[in-house]
Amino acid sequence: MEMLHLRYFVAVAEELNFTAAARRLHMATSPLSQRIKDLERELEQRLFDRDTHRVALTPAGNALLPIARDILETANSIPWRLREATGPKRSTALFGIPAGLHPALRLRVGVLTDRVREQCELQRWPGSTPALVNGVREGRIALALARSPFSDPAMEQLLVMSERMGAAVPTDRFAGRDSVALAELADLAYAPLPKEVRVPYFDVLDQELAERGIRNRLNLTDTGFGGVTEVISSGLAFSISLLDPDSPIHGYQLENITVLPFSDFEPHLDTVLVWRRDRADGGDLEDLMRAAREVFADPDHR
Repeated sequence: MEMLHLRYFVAVAEELNFTAAARRLHMATSPLSQRIKDLERELEQRLFDRDTHRVALTPAGNALLPIARDILETANSIPWRLREATGPKRSTALFGIPAGLHPALRLRVGVLTDRVREQCELQRWPGSTPALVNGVREGRIALALARSPFSDPAMEQLLVMSERMGAAVPTDRFAGRDSVALAELADLAYAPLPKEVRVPYFDVLDQELAERGIRNRLNLTDTGFGGVTEVISSGLAFSISLLDPDSPIHGYQLENITVLPFSDFEPHLDTVLVWRRDRADGGDLEDLMRAAREVFADPDHR
């Protein structure tokens, strides 16, 4: 079994959509499907139930997913663990990175990594906002970028980016438009991101939309970003997305989708830097957090 087979499997298992998984892996759908079939033959287990409408994990696929993630996580950690074992003895600090992080923030993480290189090796660690915040709380992660809102009295937060959001709508319905009002979306269902991939802010957003009269929901399950873009592209629904074309989320969009600003609604997604107060103020991360506060001092508004 090759490591690539596990990477292909995890991508399909997380997206539950072969087209979206292929896009994420920068490959065509047909060879990805063939590699999954090869893996199933080697394991003598069917990993996915798939037809023309949906892809779902089988019991064997559900069992394999955490195993595959652990193996890939171990493999991905080999380079920095080897450097740590053979290089000059420096401490290693994990920096939590949420999915879909804006490239401008990635650049700042790189600046911070270079600035503290002599005192510690800053290693990026991916995860959802709840997982990253929990990691910081437990001390496994030194600091993290996370999506607001969340609250924890032991944590400090610093706003680093605020991104405007708009309506992801079928292009053919709103051709030539430069904005849209909520009332104009009343005949479309609202398709929120599936629970397994959405951040806490979207629960707040869902409540705000309901209060403003958007109550028709199209709740998708067993899918990822790809499933939401499919129903928008087909004209069945709208969703909420980031307006900035540089946002990685735009990589999931299909044809016939446009993101328009609202004329009567101003949603925005805030990203904050979060760390544990007791580790920064006179603690073991004091120097690192001093540098981090300087690098992320000016919030970026998009």
